[in-house]
Amino acid sequence: MSYTVVDFISLLGSVCLFLYGMKVMSEGLQKVAGDRLRNILGAMTRNRITGVLTGITITALIQSSSASTVMVVSFVNAGLMSLEQSMAVIFGANVGTTATTWIISAFSFEVSISDYSILLLAIGVPMLFMKKSGYKSFGEFLIGFCFLFMGLDLISKYVPNLQENPEMLAFLANYTNLGVGSVLIFFTIGIIVTMVAQSSAATFAITLIMCSQGWISFALGCAIILGGNIGTTITPVLASLSGNLAAKRTAMGHVLFNVLGSLIVLCLFHPFCELVADITQACDGINPLHISQAQEAGMRDTTLFTEKGGMTARAQSCIAFGLAMFPTVFNACNLLVMIWFTKLYVKIVCWIMPTRHKDEEEEFTLKYIGRGILSASELNITQAQKEIVLYGKRVDRMLGMARQLIHTDPKDDKYTEIYSRLEKYEEISDRMEIEIGSYLNKVAEGRLSPEGKMRVAGMLRVISEIESIADGCFNVAKTLQRKVQNHVEFAQPVMHEIDQMYDMVTDAMKNMLGLLEDMETPESSKVVAAYNKEREINNLRNKLRDGNIFNINNKEYGYQEGIFFMDLIGEAEKLGDYMLNVVEGVKHQFKPVLN
Repeated sequence: MSYTVVDFISLLGSVCLFLYGMKVMSEGLQKVAGDRLRNILGAMTRNRITGVLTGITITALIQSSSASTVMVVSFVNAGLMSLEQSMAVIFGANVGTTATTWIISAFSFEVSISDYSILLLAIGVPMLFMKKSGYKSFGEFLIGFCFLFMGLDLISKYVPNLQENPEMLAFLANYTNLGVGSVLIFFTIGIIVTMVAQSSAATFAITLIMCSQGWISFALGCAIILGGNIGTTITPVLASLSGNLAAKRTAMGHVLFNVLGSLIVLCLFHPFCELVADITQACDGINPLHISQAQEAGMRDTTLFTEKGGMTARAQSCIAFGLAMFPTVFNACNLLVMIWFTKLYVKIVCWIMPTRHKDEEEEFTLKYIGRGILSASELNITQAQKEIVLYGKRVDRMLGMARQLIHTDPKDDKYTEIYSRLEKYEEISDRMEIEIGSYLNKVAEGRLSPEGKMRVAGMLRVISEIESIADGCFNVAKTLQRKVQNHVEFAQPVMHEIDQMYDMVTDAMKNMLGLLEDMETPESSKVVAAYNKEREINNLRNKLRDGNIFNINNKEYGYQEGIFFMDLIGEAEKLGDYMLNVVEGVKHQFKPVLN
């Protein structure tokens, strides 16, 4: 046998080059169209047709159904879309993922892209050194595109030649002539390979090589691809493990859609393969099933087979076209049938995964992001932005509780209840900062555009300042607690001045939240208003400080009361500073990149 260990290791390296090329190409596309993709995802409606088109568009753009379905899972986890809406998007994603198979099929044999890879690299690599980030991202896309087809070409080179290695043919023959058993074996292989690679495109590429080299028939190649359709569900399932019940139901819906569709086609496997083969013949002129049958019968049609018994480029092209047509027809038929049963899908999923605890929604968890898999760094920025808005709103509730505590009688049981809630919220705030920060750091480790990196840096600053606001609100509570322990009470004029100060802080908080909610397009008027409000807070703090000294000297109230009064005013002024820092974080993260 002439096939050596070095050849096998070279084959593994070729597969790795293919996968790396797909990763670089996908990330380059994400960076080129990151903002557009976020806008498309943000514009999802309740219309099922719009949801399907969104799933198709997003998946075709980023060349990964796993990435788009993970995004959908996290959006449902956040409550941004309903379970029913998510089903339509997932249905569309299954159709959109066939775009990758058509790209691989179109350029595999009729045109040898690998021959032009060096030329494309000569264009793509210099683009990495250009100043404009869009050109850099497009350069990465070209490089990934080249690596993908260079890897595919090398896989073909290092796959063992069956004519020179008849032992391998004999090995495969034990599993290719078992009828239905062969279909089930290769169907299972497709599931396992796709689960391991977490990419149906990689499974398609491997299947394409196996069929074109004569390892397996066209029908068994279709069985592998059909199994890959189930294997690709593993990524969103893993991503949903850290999510809430709605996220898990979404992932389950994806599994059901793919599994039910695949099992139905598996029951009608041979008629369905013949349908795909007939469509291929109508489009390409040759029936791929006839090629496999001619090869098994030992026929040597010169248009289909070379003198050595291998397939001609024309035959390989037909096989590639048929293999790309199979998932397209399968997913299109699956979509056209299943889209009308979306509500039934939702009921089945809810029946399989019922709500166990009525208070489940009240437990603390990050809503937009989790600890699951990060599949698309550029798109994950949207998740973090939405989570930061919720973080800000949670801290806004803390400010409201702090103000309520100021006016609550310490002897009332409600005082202790509010203080305990503030303490709990402060602990939650600390956890949120750590979890959002850790998530952003993981996103930053991905391949981000310069604008994306700037957003991440700005958001890291924002969450740090929001956490400081939470600390400040709890400091107000601790100051009030010390006041109670020292048996100090404020007179009505003092309470009025404290309310005046905290009214300004509340206005500044509302303005800050408005900017967080419009983080993608911050209004300059709100930024200017933030600076004005912070200046007003500082001026009032100075005025009250001077008045406090005057009142103490004139015996309006005692020195100790004046100390606690200024402590509360000082904390309010610090809150205003932190809020301005948040605004500046939002403002600076969208500044143009300086080169």
